[in-house]
Amino acid sequence: MCAVLSQGCEVCEPAPVLYVSGEESVYQIGNRASRMQIDPEGVLLYSSTDLDDILDNICNCRPKPRAVVVDSIQTVNLKGVSGGFGSITQVKECATGFLHVAKQTDIPIFLVGHVNKSGDIAGPRTLEHVVDVVLYLEGDRLLSHRILRTVKNRFGSTDEIGVLEMGQDGLQPIRNPSELYISERNIDQDVLAGLALTVIIDGSRPFLVEIQGLCCMSRSSGESIVRRFNGVQDKRAEIIIAASAWKAGWS
Repeated sequence: MCAVLSQGCEVCEPAPVLYVSGEESVYQIGNRASRMQIDPEGVLLYSSTDLDDILDNICNCRPKPRAVVVDSIQTVNLKGVSGGFGSITQVKECATGFLHVAKQTDIPIFLVGHVNKSGDIAGPRTLEHVVDVVLYLEGDRLLSHRILRTVKNRFGSTDEIGVLEMGQDGLQPIRNPSELYISERNIDQDVLAGLALTVIIDGSRPFLVEIQGLCCMSRSSGESIVRRFNGVQDKRAEIIIAASAWKAGWS
């Protein structure tokens, strides 16, 4: 992202981007950039976890950076504030400090944050109220594709999403996301048991997805039915099954 921002476009000239890392050292980041064949020109690397030191370097950086990326907000620490790295107090105070500097210098600051097991930003929910835009990068750890979702946007709509795929050169946009959710099908077959195609809307984008079902006969009339779902909430799936059974006359 930093390399893309630094390259400029038709309406702006190339300009440096400051990447502040509290997760990895400059040497580790350089190795990964070399492996992914990313041109480091225009990207200024800086490793620190001290908020005062980071803010001082942002204000005194020459030439003025086009943007600043902080990875991550949970690794930044403000001296004199109670709590360790990633605590509620530290995350809130550090985010507020970045907010003030962004307004004073007119430099956009991207804060990378971790999420907990429930999918919420690790730290206080008030962090979302401090920033102007909240983006979630979602995806299954066993799959290569990711969904970039807008949760909050003070400058526009939150209906748009982006579908990306992780490759050797980093995240790349997917032109036809429906291909990810449809398996290879044999068009010569008259009956495809356990498969159904449907169209869903996510934001403002339609997706063609495939639903797969695997069932087996119960060996005992008194045996309870056990259902397992993947990719959909259990309660939502139960409602869909009940409505489908009633519509088909099975209940």
